[in-house]
Amino acid sequence: QVQLVESGGGLVQAGGSLRLSCAASGRTFINYSMGWFRQAPGKEREFVAAISRSGDSPYYLDSVKGRFSISRDNAKNTMTLQMNSLKPEDTALYYCAASILSNSPGLTSASAYQLWGQGTQVTASS
Repeated sequence: QVQLVESGGGLVQAGGSLRLSCAASGRTFINYSMGWFRQAPGKEREFVAAISRSGDSPYYLDSVKGRFSISRDNAKNTMTLQMNSLKPEDTALYYCAASILSNSPGLTSASAYQLWGQGTQVTASS
């Protein structure tokens, strides 16, 4: 079973950039589609981006398209989320997640994911 650990969060000014990483243990990383979600205080967990097992067909939340980029390296068992032009509304706890499903549209739902990391805080100050 894959275990997930996020890193790379922090505090930046609006307009700045951060790069989140998700390190996966275990040999079966390539069997999972991967996603990023976020949760701000008092709000529900929200889909941010997802990527297929092979690394193609990325999916994004509309509000992050053109600013965020998801990628994965199956040889290194890692996934990243490059976040540029950060806005205060991007402030949240960011989670990486793994899903055995391959249906891209379905990967926008948190219920599609079986494994979760502990989260890393991203704060973009105005």
